[in-house]
Amino acid sequence: MKASKNLYGKRFFLSVIMAMGLNILPLSNVLKSLNPDWVLLVLIYWTLTVPERVGVFSAWMLGLLVDVLTGRLLGMHGLIYALANYACQKFHRRLRVYPILQQALFVFFCLLVSQVMVFWIESIQGTTGLTWSFWLPVLTGTLCWPFVYSGLRFISLMGNVD
Repeated sequence: MKASKNLYGKRFFLSVIMAMGLNILPLSNVLKSLNPDWVLLVLIYWTLTVPERVGVFSAWMLGLLVDVLTGRLLGMHGLIYALANYACQKFHRRLRVYPILQQALFVFFCLLVSQVMVFWIESIQGTTGLTWSFWLPVLTGTLCWPFVYSGLRFISLMGNVD
């Protein structure tokens, strides 16, 4: 039991590091507007898989790391990730049995709320203009969800076969 908890911890840590790397890739402006919030997608997966291991505090701390990494307002992603984690915690028993497309609908709403909050916080600062490309990460993240889910599912089950 302890060994599997340790394995989940290592796999969670490595997947978050990879997601952070994908978030900060130097991309062209067109590709950057398509780049979804990989860390949030990974956080949603792990919250649905092992909700007892990934809590609201973990999500908040992860969001603070993303804020420092991306140079955004400190606490913005912490708040967003904590709220998304809370929603996942609240509905994880239902979401785990849903087909992948219904899960993608939930992920769509999480990503949409995330972008709305980013827009709201940045508009208070006066640093954003609303364009159609601002909403593209929500669509690409939703389209990437089946691949993220399948890939992380494979990684989380790797080595657990007896």
